[in-house]
Amino acid sequence: MATPSRSDIPALYEAARSGHRPSLARLLSQIERGAEGARATGALAFPDAGGGYTLGITGAPGAGKSTLTSALVARMRSDELSIGVLAIDPSSPFTGGAILGDRVRMQEHALDELVFIRSMATRGHLGGLALATPEAVRLLEATGRQWIVVETVGVGQVEVEIAGAADTTVVVVNPGWGDAVQANKAGLMEIADVFVINKSDRAGADDTRRDLEYMLDLSGHTGQEGGWRPEVVSTVAIDGQGMDELWEAVQKHRTHLESSSELAERRERRANDELAKIVTEQLEDQARRLQASEEFQRLRDDIDHRVIDPWEAASRLLGSRPAD
Repeated sequence: MATPSRSDIPALYEAARSGHRPSLARLLSQIERGAEGARATGALAFPDAGGGYTLGITGAPGAGKSTLTSALVARMRSDELSIGVLAIDPSSPFTGGAILGDRVRMQEHALDELVFIRSMATRGHLGGLALATPEAVRLLEATGRQWIVVETVGVGQVEVEIAGAADTTVVVVNPGWGDAVQANKAGLMEIADVFVINKSDRAGADDTRRDLEYMLDLSGHTGQEGGWRPEVVSTVAIDGQGMDELWEAVQKHRTHLESSSELAERRERRANDELAKIVTEQLEDQARRLQASEEFQRLRDDIDHRVIDPWEAASRLLGSRPAD
């Protein structure tokens, strides 16, 4: 399929807003590729976004996040909600047609018109997934998704950062893995609003719950004075067990955020962080272009011959920035 030109994007956006799924998929591809297509798509979606709620799901590989996501989406659909699912996979070799890569369990929702599933990889987007993901979330919001579920593959810095940027973040652990230590080291304790002990029919589930509750106590999560103490929910996602409890915990957290100033504060911080990242990435990109210029090499030669010092060379270079 040919890459749409920038002039095609408004038509694709209007089609996506009318429910045309292939158009939405092509716009998400624009966001993944970055550059002018992503910026044009983002500019169109931004005024229409903001009406959705973002749920992040993360945890160690093998914790059953995909199965849990599928089961939770099924529970959410029983409330007749429209849902977008973004699977964040920095190593994914798949193109936009992939449904969560090899996560075939999600295919039970593939024919549901009110569920849109997309696997996202870094590709060439300036700033990578950290900047592509919020643009994709806004596009899904603008095209009518009430809930956007962002599932991450692992617990690396990028994945934790993305999942932690959701309105509500669910961290999935398994019994018997020393999850308390893993969660603390990976920074998951800091971003978790709800903990899920998946595969809780296995030995060690009670110990894992005790460890998590103990860590919450040590972290000062008392739940008193209007604060939120992350709930710990037990599930067996492959059988759909615990989905009612998980969905209730997520909605309870949303109610907590909306009844205080916390939701607005979280979103303000996200907007601030996103703007800071965009500015940083653009400056770094400009620096790379300056370093590839003839002027850079000429000034570098002047430094070698002791004609000017490096600070003076930098000042001259920044004073003669090439046009974008």
